Amino acid sequence: MFSTRINRRRAAAAVLGAALLVPLTACGKDEAKKPAADGASASGSPSAAAPKGANLTVLAASSLTDVFKTAGAAYEKAHPGTKITFSFAGSQELAAQVKQGAPADALVTADTKTMDGLKAEVDDPKVIAKNRLVIAAGKGNPFKIAALKDLADTKIKVVLAAPEVPVGRYSKQILDAQKIEVKPVSQEPNVRAVLSKVELGEADAGLVYKTDSIKSGDKITTVDIPDAQNAVASYPAAALKGSKNAEAAAAFVAWLGTPEAQKILQDAGFQQA
Repeated sequence: MFSTRINRRRAAAAVLGAALLVPLTACGKDEAKKPAADGASASGSPSAAAPKGANLTVLAASSLTDVFKTAGAAYEKAHPGTKITFSFAGSQELAAQVKQGAPADALVTADTKTMDGLKAEVDDPKVIAKNRLVIAAGKGNPFKIAALKDLADTKIKVVLAAPEVPVGRYSKQILDAQKIEVKPVSQEPNVRAVLSKVELGEADAGLVYKTDSIKSGDKITTVDIPDAQNAVASYPAAALKGSKNAEAAAAFVAWLGTPEAQKILQDAGFQQA
């Protein structure tokens, strides 16, 4: 008799437990159907946020002026909300700006030496392109310049970039290697200034990057320099540690190494990094 009462109590408890379980289970199903709040996924983890745009200021070597305008437009199109403003100058001028704390996000120089001098101000640099020098002679090449040695003729007004400028340093390097003494009529602050002097007829010849000579078209006559007598200019790019848009700056620098950006650079005459 006693055993029977115990069994009846156990059965009643089981029925009551089942009755309580039904609404709890239903409640759990309803909660599962509710959308996640505040961008959280159903699992409770945050969903991936869409990348935000940024206004980037990029300091770049003068020889990148034309190609970076094209590259910048392509990047902005592929990254809506991002705006890139370029500031072009000689690499030594850009380095001085960085050291003075100029508000900028990324830097691209025309040589590794300048970039190496900014280790405390930049993240890990990556070479994005290479270039070579050519002789820019006046339109029609009236002095029939055919080789580096011809620049030693004192009748020819030669203009070079200043030795502290990458293209000026490369120019000195290749002239010294061939033991060619050139007395320039002026030393310019960047490669565009050298090119301009020749285009305007203020100089008969100058040493510039191949990419700049291509852009000049028929305003000058380009004389190639054999590889054995030439120098290779490397262009490293890096995000600046002082950038207020560090993630966006790093993304742009990384993009410069992508096939899309490399095609733009190579179409402009730059060599693959």
